[in-house]
Amino acid sequence: MKRTVFFVSDRTGITVKALGTSLLTQFDGIQFARVSLSYIDTPDKAMAVARRIDAAAEADGAPPVVFSTLIDNECRAVLASAQAVVFDFFDTFIGPLESALGVQSSHTIGRAHGIGDASDYQVRMDAVNYALNLDDGVRSSRLGQADIILIGVSRSGKTPTCLYLGMEFGILAANFPLTADDFEVGALPESLRPYKGRLFGLTIAPQRLHELREERRQGSRYASLEQCRSEVKQAEQLFRREGIAFVDTTHISVEEIATTLIHHYGLQPRLIR
Repeated sequence: MKRTVFFVSDRTGITVKALGTSLLTQFDGIQFARVSLSYIDTPDKAMAVARRIDAAAEADGAPPVVFSTLIDNECRAVLASAQAVVFDFFDTFIGPLESALGVQSSHTIGRAHGIGDASDYQVRMDAVNYALNLDDGVRSSRLGQADIILIGVSRSGKTPTCLYLGMEFGILAANFPLTADDFEVGALPESLRPYKGRLFGLTIAPQRLHELREERRQGSRYASLEQCRSEVKQAEQLFRREGIAFVDTTHISVEEIATTLIHHYGLQPRLIR
C-alpha cells in the first residue's frame, strides 16, 4: 500500500517533518512517498502546493496525507482546499493553548528555529564546536571539559551522537575511538583513565559495521567482516572488564542513544529545545 505524504512549512520544515514522521512510524505495511515543501509563505505558493497535492491524489487514487505548520490564515485556507487529509499542527494546538493561557499567540513565522535566546544559541554552538574539535580523539587535553566521552570502534555512531547531544541539549560530548593498539594493550588508553566515570561505550553488530565501513573503504582490511568481528568483540570485552556501560547502536537512532546515556548518567541539558 502506498500513500503520498506532504510536509508543508512556511520556514525550514524541521518541526513539521519531525512531528509528522514520528506519527507515521506507528503505521506498518504502508509505503510512504514523502514530499517536503519549505518556505510556503505566500498564498501563491500555497496554491502551487495545493495543485501539486491534487495531482498526487489523482495519480495515487487516494488523498495524500498533509502535515502543516503554516501560520498565515490565507495560506492555511488554500491548503485546506486541496484534495487531502490535512493535519494542521497550529490549528490543533495553538487554539487550545490560547484558551488555556488566556492570551493570543503572536502568530509569528519562524519562531521555532530562529536564534531566539542568544545565550541558548551560543551554548548550542559552543557544544557543537566542542564535539567537532574533539572528534576521533584529537585534542585529548580538553577531555576534562567533557560532560560525557563516547568510546567505541570506528563507525559505531560516536560522531553523530556527540553532535546531536551538542545541538539539541548543549551537552559537551567528546568522541574517542578504540584502535588496534588499545586492544593489544587490553586496557583503557591512559588519557581516558582520569575520566572513567564519564565514559559511555557504543557497540554495533559486526555485519552492520562491515556495511558502513565498506561505504568508506571498499575492499579494505579495515572494512572486512573478519576485522569488524574482531574489533567489536574486543571492544565489548574491554567495556565489561572496565565496568563501562555501553549500548548496541545497530537498530536504534541517534536520538535514542542520546536519551539512553542522558538517563544513565543523569546528565543535565544546558538547554531544552
